[in-house]
Amino acid sequence: MHSFAQSLMKGNMIKRLKLTARFWNEFPALIFIGTLLILTPIFAFITVNNIRSQETHTETLLSEKGEALIRSFEASTRSGLLDGPGETRQLQKLLYETAQQPDIEYLLVADTNGTIIAHSNYMYTGVMLNLFSKSKKLDLGRIADSNALFKQIVVSPEGERTFVVFRKFSPTGPPQFGSVLSLFNHTFTKKRLFNLTAPDKIIVVGLDMKSVDEVRKIYFKNAIITGLVLLLTGISGIIFLFMFQGYRITRNALSKIKVFSNAVVENMPVGLVAMDNTHTIVSMNHVAKSILTLDQSINGDHPMTLLPPEMREGLKDLGSDQDIMEKEMECTLSDGRIIPLEISAAVLRDQENGLSGTICLFKDLSDEKALKNEVERSHRLATVGQLAAGVAHEIRNPLSSIKGFATYFKERYKDIPEDQQISDIMIREVDRLNRVVSQLLEFARPVCLSRRHILLRPFIEDSVRLVERKANDCGITITTLIEENPESWTIDPDRMNQVLLNLYLNAIEAMTHGGKLTVSVSKHTCKDGLTIKVEDTGSGIDPHNLTHIFDPYFTTKSSGTGLGLAISHNIIQAHKGEIVIDSRTDHGTTITLTLPPEKDHDEPENPFPACR
Repeated sequence: MHSFAQSLMKGNMIKRLKLTARFWNEFPALIFIGTLLILTPIFAFITVNNIRSQETHTETLLSEKGEALIRSFEASTRSGLLDGPGETRQLQKLLYETAQQPDIEYLLVADTNGTIIAHSNYMYTGVMLNLFSKSKKLDLGRIADSNALFKQIVVSPEGERTFVVFRKFSPTGPPQFGSVLSLFNHTFTKKRLFNLTAPDKIIVVGLDMKSVDEVRKIYFKNAIITGLVLLLTGISGIIFLFMFQGYRITRNALSKIKVFSNAVVENMPVGLVAMDNTHTIVSMNHVAKSILTLDQSINGDHPMTLLPPEMREGLKDLGSDQDIMEKEMECTLSDGRIIPLEISAAVLRDQENGLSGTICLFKDLSDEKALKNEVERSHRLATVGQLAAGVAHEIRNPLSSIKGFATYFKERYKDIPEDQQISDIMIREVDRLNRVVSQLLEFARPVCLSRRHILLRPFIEDSVRLVERKANDCGITITTLIEENPESWTIDPDRMNQVLLNLYLNAIEAMTHGGKLTVSVSKHTCKDGLTIKVEDTGSGIDPHNLTHIFDPYFTTKSSGTGLGLAISHNIIQAHKGEIVIDSRTDHGTTITLTLPPEKDHDEPENPFPACR
């Protein structure tokens, strides 16, 4: 039994370890890599899209700023500041003054031939302006004819970027907005300035992007950091979901294991007691409580004193000299009864090999020992029966001859009183031996029953009436307790009456100083059988004699053959029932006859193996 307990506990630990390993096996590195491959493009796209949106927003702001400068410049020309013969110098001065504002790198006005008419830096006046888009020179005449605003980012050889905005220069009318730009380069050629009033001019604004690039770098860095944080957050979230799901699976599995283990412990057919390292009882199943006759409501921690003293002594030494104990012992229960127990115990150790507790399994061997004794008695009786049948036949023939001679001598010597007395003794002894032989043959041969349906109350009352006079002479009161249900039963009345009469006489003989004889009939508590109890308040039966009470020729009385209970036992077995004796010295004896349900009369096995 101890190996069963160790296997159960070891199995639970292995299951828990397998569940943990199973979770991590279900979460391999491939899942992490797959999650990374799925989330990285998503967050990379979001990050790039945010950077592009920021650049688009920056270009829009710079375009609006350049257009605002162009509009203010055109407004100045319309206000008359550039009228007169010195309009070029005024335009040059105006460009120079305007270019002094922060983030403005240069301002210029050129004609459709590409000649710079005026520049914020006078050194570039007269230089040819070349505008390119995708390595193709733009048609300045087409730009001058359009009201669209053009823009482009120019990168110098030093890597500095300039945002260039240009469109048609309209000092005499409202400007229009556009959206395409081109690159220009500076070629220094000295030419005369064209008159400002000449048609088809373009104006170009160059905006410094240093501050914008600084902000762009910071935003790019923040966007990358934000993307990585979001990526790590997403991966962590998915990992958390997997871990949470694994935790739920593990928790549910452990809950099922716990329920299963508790169900196994509670329903196992042996008693189980678990104790900690202080020998305090921490768990006990209902079978253990039933065997030890403890209150079923006992729960929680309890001292070791609940156990029988013999069991306590055996468990105290466990763990010091040995880790496993297996033995059978007689244990004294709290009600004074002594029962045989098969005990298996083992110590529980932690990972450091320290004593963490003790588990004890035990089983009541009372039924097994009783069954073993019953089997041994049956074999013994079978042997005695075969021997008795042969001996009885051999004895009867000489007894007939002896009785015949005794009768002959009695008739022949009628006048001699002494011979008459001897003859009478011989005849009585022969008759007594003949009765013994008849009982022996009855015991040896199989019991044949003649069943019929009878009313129980009249049957019991008639059987009691046979011993009423003898009971009254001995000062014994007879009480009958017969329930209305069942009202009738199918039995062999003659055989059953023989059993009851034998029990009554034994009870009366046990109450030499008077007492009470109780006969009760009721329905069986375990099945739909019949129970007949014969109780007396006599001297009881010695415990050492209880195991031999049904043996033939076993008797404690000075007179009697010792076959009465043996024959009664055979009759009850023929009815497929059982007879149980419960006796305590000086407290009386209770004999219980249990008959099976009427529908089971034809079944060969005993229907009451667990209802003693």
